[in-house]
Amino acid sequence: MRQAYAHEAVLVLAPDGDERAPGGAVTAALCGPGEHPPPCPLAAHHTAADRQGDELRIRILFATAPNRADEVRRRIDDALARGAFTGPGGQVTQWRTVRSGCVRLAEAERPHARRLLR
Repeated sequence: MRQAYAHEAVLVLAPDGDERAPGGAVTAALCGPGEHPPPCPLAAHHTAADRQGDELRIRILFATAPNRADEVRRRIDDALARGAFTGPGGQVTQWRTVRSGCVRLAEAERPHARRLLR
């Protein structure tokens, strides 16, 4: 049975960087290349980004089996540690990871987390 989790990272994004790129890197790490039918094979997930100047805070909600949660977190951290992602239009966005790790689900995130469990 899957459970819902949250992961948060703070990044310093290149001034011309696309704030969607880190989420794209996470999606590629969790789902692999290309499209697939829902749900995601390893972990259904959602990434939200909040940019303030050069700093980008991203929160990843994901649902997976408890014995796979560490693997999901490792993949997220590895994707963000690469510090770059090439978007569908070929634009390369770079960033530096300030911190990344496990956080508690916020009360406001619980309804979305429940949807990921379906």
